[in-house]
Amino acid sequence: GERICIYGDYDCDGIIATIILYSYLLETGADVTYYIPERSEGYGLNLKATERIAADGVSLIVTVDNGISAISEAEHIYSLGMKLVVTDHHRQGEQLPRAEAVVDPHRQDCLSPFKEMCGAGIALKLVAALDGGDCTMALEQFGDLAAIATIADIVSLNGENRFLVSYGLELISNSDRPAIMALKEVCGLKNKSVDTRSVGCGLAPRINASGRFGSPKTAA
Repeated sequence: GERICIYGDYDCDGIIATIILYSYLLETGADVTYYIPERSEGYGLNLKATERIAADGVSLIVTVDNGISAISEAEHIYSLGMKLVVTDHHRQGEQLPRAEAVVDPHRQDCLSPFKEMCGAGIALKLVAALDGGDCTMALEQFGDLAAIATIADIVSLNGENRFLVSYGLELISNSDRPAIMALKEVCGLKNKSVDTRSVGCGLAPRINASGRFGSPKTAA
């Protein structure tokens, strides 16, 4: 019953991570919005953005692909009467931000054996956890998007990432998602199977371009 804001990033991984978590929460009936900073605002949480989010009636911010280093910003969020959940895949510093939960495989106390997921991969894991712990729905609904982000973020394609990308490429090759179909057509991949090169040199750069030359909201 509270308003939630997903706070992302303006690169391909951050945009896709935002949309994965936003779409899932929207479909479950949550009162949810999202905020992706423009490149001019800089990477990650910023004070002016959090104040605008608070003015929108949000009581919980959930970061994707950022937040692990936002120590002062987290304190500001709480001073505005909001709460924070951090999901990120970057390495932590000496201190964790104040939050209800910090989900990051690079936490010094994290027991996860696989550390190399991108931000969208972590968002996919959160969706699976919210859905009861089974990854089947998350992969079927968002495996295509998470695969694009994984390739775009140039993380290691072994372990869980290798499985995710292999699964996602099949979904992309046979996709009925309008955005994927449109991107494939623009890239000359209509009715063709795709591989990591097709994604890394075709689909992903067009998503990245929105954050570089226009607004990441366009790609979202």
